[in-house]
This record gives sequence, structure tokens and C-alpha cells, in this order.
Amino acid sequence: MKIIRTRKEWNAESALRGQKTTGLVPTMGALHEGHLSLVNKSKADNERTIVSIYLNPTQFNNPGDLETYPRTFEQDCALLEKAGADYLFAPDYTEMYPDGFTYFLSETTVSKNLCGGARLGHFEGVLTVVLKLLNAIKPNRAYFGEKDYQQYLLVKGMAEAFFLPVEIVPCPLIREESGLALSSRNRRLSPDALGKAPSFYRALSSGKSAGEIRVLLEEEGLKVDYVEERYGRLFGAVYLEDVRLIDNVKR
Repeated sequence: MKIIRTRKEWNAESALRGQKTTGLVPTMGALHEGHLSLVNKSKADNERTIVSIYLNPTQFNNPGDLETYPRTFEQDCALLEKAGADYLFAPDYTEMYPDGFTYFLSETTVSKNLCGGARLGHFEGVLTVVLKLLNAIKPNRAYFGEKDYQQYLLVKGMAEAFFLPVEIVPCPLIREESGLALSSRNRRLSPDALGKAPSFYRALSSGKSAGEIRVLLEEEGLKVDYVEERYGRLFGAVYLEDVRLIDNVKR
């Protein structure tokens, strides 16, 4: 696996290696089996796979959340090597935001509910950095997990709205045996909280109404941000030990 730090390096590499179908897996690091499932899907679909690791500060509305986000770059590199990724794109802030985030992308509908309603400015940061990555790498396909289903919808809509020559590929949500959705933020939970966290999925998949599920979660000691049904799915966001967890299930 070759590590690329700049757009200039990637352009030179692409010119050297010639035209090949390329899959991009955008991540913020702290990789887990959910991320690796995207890598495997990309490898099956494309001649080469590039994974990006960039902890994007513009999508964090809470500075404390950014400060405590897990950073495991060396471990991530080892996992990607083992998974067979061809390239790792690991830029810094200056490379991604030479304008200092003066320019950004905003969406006016889907981004205003669920996580967008709870985290003001979050999706402006997400869409802006994804657009930059797609323009920098120019992949044929880009892969997004369905745990962040709202994000997937927004990225897919952005690609269509701006006529980007890329296929946005959704990939199934990966869970632990307990049902807990895999997330980088799970690393911040204590053993006690990890034992309690699967109650989130159990409540969402109970078939009860959104209001009833909110009550169930609060009885389990989880602080509820939202439980809402949209887009044929039931979405939830909760806080456990000040760690924000999201999940969704088909209805």
C-alpha cells in the first residue's frame, strides 16, 4: 500500500499507472470491520482501491468531540495493508482547505433534520470535504456505509446535483453480535457502557412506535437526541457517557 499525502502526488501516481477503475473509501480513521467491508466491496468492484483518512474538523459542531475522537493512524495502516488496499490518501488541513473553509457546500432539505437538526453545520462540513475528495481522487465509485444513511443520501444527491462522474455505492451496516452498530466512537465507551449500548439497537428494532422507543431508551439510561421515522427507516441518536451513537433500521 502506498501512502499519498497530496493531490499532486496522486495525480502523478495516476498518470504513471494509467487509466484504471478506482474505488474510494472515505474515512476519518479509527478503522473497524465496517470500514474494511467497504474496502472489500471496492476491491471486488474496481482495479484499484484508495482509502482516505482525514479527521475533518469542519464537520464537528462540538470541539470536545473532535478532541476526543480516536486517532489510530498506525493501526489503521496495518489494517488497510492486511485488507489489500492499494493506496492511502492522508492529507493535512492545508491540503484539504487551502481556502481556510471560506468556501463550503450547503444543502437545504435532507440536511435539516435528524443529525443535521441536532448538529448545526455538520453536513456543510461533510459535503464540502467529500466533494473535495471526489474532485481530488476522481474515483469511478465511492463507498459509504448505511449506518450513516442520512450522509449517504446527501452525498448521492450532491453527486447527482453537480453531475459528478462517480457512482455512490451504499454498503450494509455492520454490527457486533450484540446488535450494536460498529462505530469508531464505541472505543470511547467504558466496559459498563458497552454492556448497555446494545439496548439501543434492540429498542429500534422492537417494532414499537418512535415515542415508545424513546421511553424504552430513557428507561435504559440513554439520553435520547431523536427517534424519527423517515425515508422508510427508523433513525435514532442517543448519548451514552457523553458519547453520541447513531443507528437506523428498515421499517
